[in-house]
Amino acid sequence: MEFFLERFIGFRDMIHLVLVGMNHRTASVALRERLACSAGGELAMTAELLRNHDIREAFALSTCNRVELLALARDLSGTERLLREMLGAGADLPPGKSGDCFYSYSGREAVRHLFRVTASLDSMVMGEPQILGQVKEAYRRSLEAGAAGLFINKLLHHSFRTAKRVRSETAIAANAVSVGSMAADLAKKIFGSLRKRTILIIGAGEMSELAAKHLMNGCEGRVVAANRSAEGALRIAEIFGGVAVGLDGIENALNDADIVISSAGASEFLITKAMVERAVRRRKNRLLFLIDIAVPRNIEPAAGSIDTVYLYNIDDLQEIVDQNLCTRKEEALAAEAIIEEEVQSFEKWYKTRDVVPTIAALRTKVEAVVREELMTALADSHGRPGSSIDVEALSRTITNKMLHEPIVGMKEECFDNGATYLTAAVRRLFRLDNE
Repeated sequence: MEFFLERFIGFRDMIHLVLVGMNHRTASVALRERLACSAGGELAMTAELLRNHDIREAFALSTCNRVELLALARDLSGTERLLREMLGAGADLPPGKSGDCFYSYSGREAVRHLFRVTASLDSMVMGEPQILGQVKEAYRRSLEAGAAGLFINKLLHHSFRTAKRVRSETAIAANAVSVGSMAADLAKKIFGSLRKRTILIIGAGEMSELAAKHLMNGCEGRVVAANRSAEGALRIAEIFGGVAVGLDGIENALNDADIVISSAGASEFLITKAMVERAVRRRKNRLLFLIDIAVPRNIEPAAGSIDTVYLYNIDDLQEIVDQNLCTRKEEALAAEAIIEEEVQSFEKWYKTRDVVPTIAALRTKVEAVVREELMTALADSHGRPGSSIDVEALSRTITNKMLHEPIVGMKEECFDNGATYLTAAVRRLFRLDNE
């Protein structure tokens, strides 16, 4: 049932919700890093969408694991094709050659997908908290760009409520496995113990900080923080009691580092195979563990072919994720039930949205009529001993005034168009056949 094929508020045409995207399940890290865009890229995509006269509202979400475009538009198939073409062009794919790397949803299925994404049920690591903040930030940018209107505002806020329910009513986020915890598990398998290890952190974002916290937990190691901005590197270094260097200090830091975790925004490799080869010679063949969780990647993939070097990118972590998913099936089922409840709740809002102004107007009119008649009756009886209000007469007067215009309107409609549907609707609305 396509519940969005109805008249949207303020328009006489049919309006559809359309979502197209790619994620870690449908596209490789190499493809995703070609498509990954900055905040400015999100704004550029929404602005381009709004230039299409068929599209009323738009929203773009770009993270290291997904890029999605959502639009409210009149033309379902045409809008889906436009979103696919835009994403394909961003990923530098030839027209018609996207294969299965894109998925698309419309109507209720698009709502369900967005709710699952925001509640982290569609994340690489189910239950991770970062995605909610990323969706909220993308929504803020959409608001600032004037791309989010009544519908997307309601949809996004409803998705935030859904995510909150999933997190508070299930244990899906308990002991949540993040990219950082997975990196720590891999490091323990490689080194046996993380005590006294030196960790090089490249990038000053949330992902780097969270990963470092997992790696530093109980290891009593040393931290070197590298970042493009000195302020960012100093902030990370202060958190862990380490030292800060610029990006030009990375190669020298490789001489002593046991573990490198990189999540910096860069268009070129910050660590090349040649840099690692030189470091390995100076390190006297000590093991080096490289974790590249950036999209686009920060570390040249060929560096993983060097002896004594272990290199994992964000896709390599999927195996551990799959193992953890097995222990979360019960909580995932409970979370999916919440998703379904909230999808139905949103659908109910959509279907009843037009009647809300009518109810408010009707209530206002009835209250005004009753108030006027009561005030008139009270004024007539004021100061006259023994006088009283004739309740039955007052009720008839109020009833007649309330129903006068609807009755006249029904007669006119029936006379002009033979509108038996209108009388049937009134009988149903006022439960006249239940008497």
